[in-house]
Amino acid sequence: MIKEKIKEGPAPLAVGSTIDGTVVARDRSSLFVDLGAFGTGIIFGREFYEVKDVIKNLKIGDKIFAKIVELENEEGYKELSLKDATKEISWQKLKEIKEKGTILKVKITGVNKGGLLTSIDNIPAFLPVSQLSPENYPRVVDADKQKILKELQKFIGKTLEVKILDSMAQENKLILSEKAKTEERIKEILKDYKKDDIIEGEITGIADFGVFIKFPLSSDSTQDKSAKSSEAGIEGLIHISELDWQLVENPAEVVKVGEIIKAQIINIDNNQVFLSLKSLKKNPWEEIEKEYKNGDIVKGKVIKFSSFGAFVEVFPKIRGLCHISEFGSQKNMEESLEINKTYDFKVLLIEPKEHRMSLKLATK
Repeated sequence: MIKEKIKEGPAPLAVGSTIDGTVVARDRSSLFVDLGAFGTGIIFGREFYEVKDVIKNLKIGDKIFAKIVELENEEGYKELSLKDATKEISWQKLKEIKEKGTILKVKITGVNKGGLLTSIDNIPAFLPVSQLSPENYPRVVDADKQKILKELQKFIGKTLEVKILDSMAQENKLILSEKAKTEERIKEILKDYKKDDIIEGEITGIADFGVFIKFPLSSDSTQDKSAKSSEAGIEGLIHISELDWQLVENPAEVVKVGEIIKAQIINIDNNQVFLSLKSLKKNPWEEIEKEYKNGDIVKGKVIKFSSFGAFVEVFPKIRGLCHISEFGSQKNMEESLEINKTYDFKVLLIEPKEHRMSLKLATK
């Protein structure tokens, strides 16, 4: 049995649905819209005045989107809201922009301690500090929040290129990323690099947790990818623990901004390059087992006190710890030892792999 195909008409309208139409007439307080098979719509009253700045730019024949707020009023018109429809369409457009990975230009209008503030299509947007490009990331040595805020304030009024990282329509908020715009490019560039490669680059920033080093883009795959100029490139991080074999408390004591150094790649993860400076230096701990053994008496200079003991330099770049328990209290320790003075210490334990040496003040 052959079923007849019934011609379907337009889907029925409902309050809250979005519809497109053509502007056909207007007066001082109303805008009339031809909705085709659905008749005529009207934007008036509060709905008119809330978007009057938009309406004043509309001309007869312009296509618009509007939201149904009343299916039929006393005069037989469908009451429409341009405001709600514009907002809904903006979110739909922004969702498409996010999915396509489109790069947008935004003007920074404000800051807070967490990042930069702006807006897209009148929707509030936030660019977190963590999503800034390496070039714009605030380099604050002690990670002081007030200093970071001061650095961020320099961006007010500037235009940045960003991608939409997350769109939260229910919260009426967008999360942006500046560094995301270069991630694919960086991913391709990093295919030319691998673990253990040696790079040469410029120290571009110092923080309390380590230093940033920029090395130039290179398409060759040689083992030693040397810097030829200060052109834009990839920025990697040398963690404070990878600066030297000895304990480093202030990275600025090891390197200076603008200094050109060589470093070794120890890991590439999620478009981030982690480097080591100490891996290119001779490991002094390798000689310790040859020089000393448990029970030996060694001369050592007291470098600093801490709540858990005294740090003692017994070999160039090698520090041992004389634990606080050897003295009974911090007061006794500071009375027994003097900073920058040399004493005889007994080696209690050497752990070269862990870079640890335990000491005890030798008794005469």
